[in-house]
Amino acid sequence: MAASEKAVVLDEVRAQSKARVAREAQPYWNPYVAGLGLGLVLLAAFVVIGRGLGASGAFSSLVAATVQTVVPAHATSNSFYAEYLGDGTKSPLKDWLVFEVLGAIAGGFISGILAGRVKKGVEKGPRISVGGRFGFAFVGGIIMGFGAKLARGCTSGQALTGGALLGLGSWAFMLAVFGGAYALAYFMRRQWT
Repeated sequence: MAASEKAVVLDEVRAQSKARVAREAQPYWNPYVAGLGLGLVLLAAFVVIGRGLGASGAFSSLVAATVQTVVPAHATSNSFYAEYLGDGTKSPLKDWLVFEVLGAIAGGFISGILAGRVKKGVEKGPRISVGGRFGFAFVGGIIMGFGAKLARGCTSGQALTGGALLGLGSWAFMLAVFGGAYALAYFMRRQWT
């Protein structure tokens, strides 16, 4: 095979691989089907594990393990960390919620790849910089984390697990979340339009 023929074949192979990589993104699931699926996952969690879904407890376990590694005396004398450290026979990182969050991250990434939605970039509106978008996301994450500790559970734990158990506090929390989101949407919409 001549060098020019090899170059043509190589160009064709590159074009085909780019076409496979740059495929069109799949449409999002119907929200009712996705909600039903999430409900079945929650039911399976109750049946198999005996606990509901949530995420903030995983981060608390990570913080407790980090404090125990850096300052063991403080971790064992602090009642907040002691709740996550237990009697010290097992690592707080072996908690069910840690594995749930790791699975959610891995599953979301795999789902994004299969749907053709993984790409490098920052989703933002035309009136905000990338730094501003990251700033709002960081501040919002801190507020949500603080709120999760105040509410004794994150949004997913309160809404899914607490709501499924008909916890009055969970329903009040979710009404406050939706009310706060609608109240702030007017002020934040300028960043996206």
